[in-house]
Amino acid sequence: MRNMDPSQEEREYRAQIKDRKRIVVKIGSSSLHHMSTGELNLTKMERLVRELCELKNQGKDVILVSSGAIAVGKKVMNIKPTDKDIPVKQACAAVGQARLMMIYQKLFAEYNHTTAQILMTKHTIVDEINRRNAHNTFTELLKLGVIPVVNENDTVAIHEVEDTIGDNDFLSAVVANLVGADMLILLSDIDGLYTDDPRANKDAKFISLVENLADVMDMGKESTGSNIGTGGMSAKLHAATVAMNAGTDMVIANGKDVSVIHKIMEGRYYGTLFKSHKDEKFDIAGYIDEM
Repeated sequence: MRNMDPSQEEREYRAQIKDRKRIVVKIGSSSLHHMSTGELNLTKMERLVRELCELKNQGKDVILVSSGAIAVGKKVMNIKPTDKDIPVKQACAAVGQARLMMIYQKLFAEYNHTTAQILMTKHTIVDEINRRNAHNTFTELLKLGVIPVVNENDTVAIHEVEDTIGDNDFLSAVVANLVGADMLILLSDIDGLYTDDPRANKDAKFISLVENLADVMDMGKESTGSNIGTGGMSAKLHAATVAMNAGTDMVIANGKDVSVIHKIMEGRYYGTLFKSHKDEKFDIAGYIDEM
């Protein structure tokens, strides 16, 4: 949803977005697949890659956090999308991740950009040595001009399949924290944050700008509108907590049309903007342990 009546404060702050230098973009499973068939939407993936390559061509660092491995694997192996068996999901992730990455590599190569796969687990973040090693890997890849593609490592870690850390909304904020990103864009199947679930309550009001998370944390919904995706609004608000405290601005926007990426980066009024307020004392490992 586009905010047609932004405040002066929001106008001024959105205008600054074009100057952000390190961008993390997350896209969910429901945005990557045709809902009627479960097949990958290759046209949308190509447009997504083109948007990211254009940001890269502008001299920005770009990281993509992409869901979809389990859904792709289930489709390949003819397993129902609703099958929740953990070993089955992990096996499907192993099949799907390879296929998903192969497609991304081909698409990025079409625009003369190199990509790399990074799979993360909860222990990548909560363990200090692992976290430092991951930081070093991201730093070197970005220095080399590579566009990393990140996913949770569903094939080996049950935490990533079952827990909040396993939702890529939250994972993308963790990545933003890890690399010192100044912008995080969450592409989902919703327009942004509402006072209530707009699918159930037609009187729900759209929220364009969030400066104080305490005002909106009770609006988080655990459910999602898809049997493919896993992330509800609750995970997105946890992601906002990490991002805002890390000094990363965050926007939740509808991924139905991925051109919304460049519209957001131009400072236009799409999605819900969460304004950062960096807290040097914020302990992400402690925050994850408390969840």
